Amino acid sequence: MQVFVAGGSGVLGRRLVPQLVARGHQVTATTTSPAKLDLLRQLGAEGVVMDGLDALSVGEAVAAAGPDAIVNQMTGLSEAHAGKPNLRKADRFFATTNRLRSEGIDHLLAAAEATGVSHVVAQGHASFNGLREGGWVKSEEDPLEVVEGTKAISHLEDVVVRAGGTVLRYGAFYGPGANDDQVKMVRKRMFPLVGGGTGYLSWVHVDDAASATVLAVERQAKGVFNIVDDEPAPVSEWLPHLAECVGAKTPRRVPTWLARLLAGEMAVGMMTEGRGFSNAKAKRELGWQPRYPSWRQGFKEESA
Repeated sequence: MQVFVAGGSGVLGRRLVPQLVARGHQVTATTTSPAKLDLLRQLGAEGVVMDGLDALSVGEAVAAAGPDAIVNQMTGLSEAHAGKPNLRKADRFFATTNRLRSEGIDHLLAAAEATGVSHVVAQGHASFNGLREGGWVKSEEDPLEVVEGTKAISHLEDVVVRAGGTVLRYGAFYGPGANDDQVKMVRKRMFPLVGGGTGYLSWVHVDDAASATVLAVERQAKGVFNIVDDEPAPVSEWLPHLAECVGAKTPRRVPTWLARLLAGEMAVGMMTEGRGFSNAKAKRELGWQPRYPSWRQGFKEESA
């Protein structure tokens, strides 16, 4: 297949492009930076500079590529686009990503319709943002919590599913280049346990996220899928394990009232009330099996 990967130079795109190429697909991958075109060529793709927020830029890039499928991996979460991670000012930090998940996906879907592309796969999110009531582990049938960083997700899911495409709700990424900032904070003991650390979170290794994406493209899957590992877990379990794996001291404990002052409501909600996700549907309908079924194994291997 001819596959168009929007955001091919990002954290997931860099792992996805080689997997698509290895399966025999021809890949056109986009970047916002001309300096990254060589990287895309090294990964096996034809590199194209594209502004995902410019309808003309998107339309021209898609038309020139003539793809059979479009994969949207565009975000604006790098320091170059969003600045340093700051959940106290979540609206500002996620501003570009929210625009890409609303305006950007609209541009891609319009380009797909104009060029006769029948299948679009888009990046969603499912790590801690399940509705904060009921059970601690959510399926695709359960609604998402609307928080600052994910408020554009509902638009993306609605328009992609309506167009007969696929939304892959990826868990929290770890692996090459995915959570370096987080590991630095853990090593400096700047990532504390808040309250009892009762909030759940779902992880996924970037290579597993990429393999699920390849399956969604090849099977022309439709609908929403949680792409997470087998073990959603409370912060009180995974954070000390991550600290141990990276050679850091045991994380400090901080009461919720103080964390709310220092880090903001979003961080406190994630660490005390977050809901994880089930991958049963992805395993059943995509035939997906993560290479890293648990963050326990994955953190150790990535830190070795």
